Amino acid sequence: MYDNNNVFAKILRGELPSTKIYEDDYALAFQNISPRAKTHVLVVPKGEFTDVYDFTANAPTELQAGFWAAVRKTVDTLGLNNNFRIVANTGPGAGQSVFHFHVHIMSDERFKTDF
Repeated sequence: MYDNNNVFAKILRGELPSTKIYEDDYALAFQNISPRAKTHVLVVPKGEFTDVYDFTANAPTELQAGFWAAVRKTVDTLGLNNNFRIVANTGPGAGQSVFHFHVHIMSDERFKTDF
């Protein structure tokens, strides 16, 4: 069940600050406060979805398409030019700590030799 008091819901409502990178009608992208790479941005859809399963099963098609377009626009805004990773943790065993669907966009110089 979705918790309206999770940190991302509060950020989307403007109750908590964030360093915004990109925003449109479908998603908000902002800096991760605990980065694990030189660039570490989170993209969250504007809707109440707990994880990728909930999002793909229940979000309207327009929101799903808009979210992934926002992910692309965030990558373009950051100028990552084919040097990034997208990660979506699903469930506590996989490291998901905020149960509002989101993806991590990460980039680091070392990725150039990791792929």
